[in-house]
Amino acid sequence: MTMINYEALAVANPVTPFSIFVNQAGYYPDAVKKAYMAFSCEDFEVLDLCGNVKYSGKTVYAGPDETSGDDVWVADFTPLKDSGRYCIRANGNTSAMFNIGRHIYDDVLCKTLKAFYYLRCGQELTEEYALLWHHAKCHTDLSKLWEDADVSMDATGGWHDAGDYGKYVTAGSVACAQLLYAYKLFPDVFNTININIPKAKTPDILTEVRYELEWLLKMQNSEGGVYHKVTTKMHAPFIMPEDDHEQMYVFPVSSMACADFAAVCALAATIYEVYDKDFSDKLIAAAKKSAAWLDAHPDFLGFSNPDGCNTGEYGERNDYSNRFWAYCELYSATGESSYHDKLIHASAMDFPLTEFGYSEIGALGAVSYMLCKYTRDPSMEDKIRGAFNWRINDLKNTAATCGYDVAMGEHDYYWGSNMGLMTKAMVFAMGDVLFDDHSCVELATSHLHYLLGANALGICYVTGVGEFRVNNPHLRPTVCDGIGESIPGMVAGGPNRNLSDPIAKNLLREGTPPMKCYADNALSYSLNEITIYWNSPAVFVLAYLLNHNIT
Repeated sequence: MTMINYEALAVANPVTPFSIFVNQAGYYPDAVKKAYMAFSCEDFEVLDLCGNVKYSGKTVYAGPDETSGDDVWVADFTPLKDSGRYCIRANGNTSAMFNIGRHIYDDVLCKTLKAFYYLRCGQELTEEYALLWHHAKCHTDLSKLWEDADVSMDATGGWHDAGDYGKYVTAGSVACAQLLYAYKLFPDVFNTININIPKAKTPDILTEVRYELEWLLKMQNSEGGVYHKVTTKMHAPFIMPEDDHEQMYVFPVSSMACADFAAVCALAATIYEVYDKDFSDKLIAAAKKSAAWLDAHPDFLGFSNPDGCNTGEYGERNDYSNRFWAYCELYSATGESSYHDKLIHASAMDFPLTEFGYSEIGALGAVSYMLCKYTRDPSMEDKIRGAFNWRINDLKNTAATCGYDVAMGEHDYYWGSNMGLMTKAMVFAMGDVLFDDHSCVELATSHLHYLLGANALGICYVTGVGEFRVNNPHLRPTVCDGIGESIPGMVAGGPNRNLSDPIAKNLLREGTPPMKCYADNALSYSLNEITIYWNSPAVFVLAYLLNHNIT
């Protein structure tokens, strides 16, 4: 077992060697290209690898930015369209290197999608597929019901949810759905990419999602209820997954887990039907069974950690958006009018229609309904369109006040802010795809630019991408495997103004601007943990932009 040097892990955040901030993956030739700097300058140059000046221009003063505390100057080099590798220089300062080209995000997409494979539970990750990060099987024993430890069940498989080794139905359902919609809307992007995982008769994204779906199916009980999660009593210490031999428990049914399960199974059934009819039939039968359970249990059945358990709770205040999503997907999959009646009824409850998750997921239901091939109610369509139009305009206004061109206000820098960043980009993507608002393309792109380095810290929040990047995520295998380089493709949680763990409080001062409340530190779970539903919206946004580029 690897011995961990916790004192070494608790060091302060390294400072970027760059003072000009760019998307370190790069830019499409025809896209808007901007770099950001927090110092005064009038002129800038773009240099190629040989130091030749390929473009020069004047900066624009964007003014003071409240979320970063910076006075921001912007260097717009959109006219430079030649493929190549470049950096930016201004007043003796430089940026990280970046590319301009037609395939700049292909590798980032492959890495962020392959990240799910590295989180597989219950399976050996062999060197053939996992490369440096291979390890033995883990968590292969039977689990016990928390409510009755005399009852054992097979809850093996699926993905580890985050930096810990728990598996959670609501989180897993949302992550699967975001990946499935990426495939459903942009199939051409995935039909040719190879992320080097064990092969099946489906594109790699569907092969990987099926690994989680097979686990989700195990979480449904005989009555159609769905257990909320599978974890040990307490989070494992920093050990490799195969060294975690504590008893796993299956925790009680919740109505939001049941609804999310029904929704994602119905969605998946429509996609896998052309590849595996038997699996598709199994999924839709499971979805209908859980929908019947919801009908029989109309009251909210939430979840709180029982005494003696401290693993992820994933509690929610209600199940309004969950039920709406479930009935939308079941109607889209079956065309049965009873599901349409139920989704209309559910839509009258108080929840947002433009949130993509994990806890508020009305947008998944809204997208399902707008894409439905069966008869749609015009008033429901208008309600969805109006909600998205309002949200998009609101986000545009917020982005217009931000020096770094993202719709992130002070209160958006919470635990997992990069999820919020990417789900906002999903809202913009849907504005383009569903409602033909093509002004949304640039805004979705600017949010990806921020994730990949065009932010006030100049750090790429995806492991394995860019010159200055996250490399110490709160992820047990990365801490324990003895490999200096992190497992690639993991999206870090990002800045959190609330400083929600002891390491964050120790490393960062109260009053630090929200966008700078971050440390690349493996012990800071509130700043640097990874999670499947932080990766999945990033995959979606990358797929959207790749598809936009090839079409």
